[in-house]
Amino acid sequence: MLEIVYQDDYLIAINKPHGLLVHRSKIADDAKEFALQLLRDQVGRHVNPTHRLDRKTGGVLLFAFDKETEIAMQKQFQESLVDKNYLAIVRGYAPLEMEIDYPLAKENGTIQEAQTSFVTLQQSEIPLEIGKHPTSRYSLVKANPKTGRMHQLRKHFAHIFHPIIGDRPHGCNKQNRYFKEHLQMNTMMLHALNLTFEHPITKQQITISADIQDEFKRMMDLMNFKL
Repeated sequence: MLEIVYQDDYLIAINKPHGLLVHRSKIADDAKEFALQLLRDQVGRHVNPTHRLDRKTGGVLLFAFDKETEIAMQKQFQESLVDKNYLAIVRGYAPLEMEIDYPLAKENGTIQEAQTSFVTLQQSEIPLEIGKHPTSRYSLVKANPKTGRMHQLRKHFAHIFHPIIGDRPHGCNKQNRYFKEHLQMNTMMLHALNLTFEHPITKQQITISADIQDEFKRMMDLMNFKL
């Protein structure tokens, strides 16, 4: 059963597990379950996602029950009217706070502006010998993407040399290999913590939050991070 974190007559949101695809995709033929179908079967109603989360990202995923609401919410996401906060565990001691303004290229090569702000909540140095160092440093950060580009947070943190742990394409191969082989960690340490937006029908201000999941908690415990 999916964890439902918000529901009204027009919208429904789940705490998407890490590793679950939002919907069927040609690039992930191995997947047998999808959030869209699971939620539809669970509530017995047609649903459509209003935005996307990467397969390995957990947290708040918002769906609409009808086409009008779906289009209205997608417009809010596209126009950066939805305030989004994520938790991530990154390599190294990240700056205490930072604004990242670094354009990103689409698959067709088109360059798009992209901005992310973040604050570092905690830092940790633990006795993991990865490479030539006897200890390893990590940061727990809260990130607020101002724009919604594909893989924006993953690319932005890699750009400032603090890649997200478990991010295969953009992250640190040594770190990812160690976490997979020695700690049996196969996901990515990125969690969609909350969304805040104006409800497209009622016009009320809505905030939807989702608790971190077991694998994220396990890595936080390993690094002595406390929320």
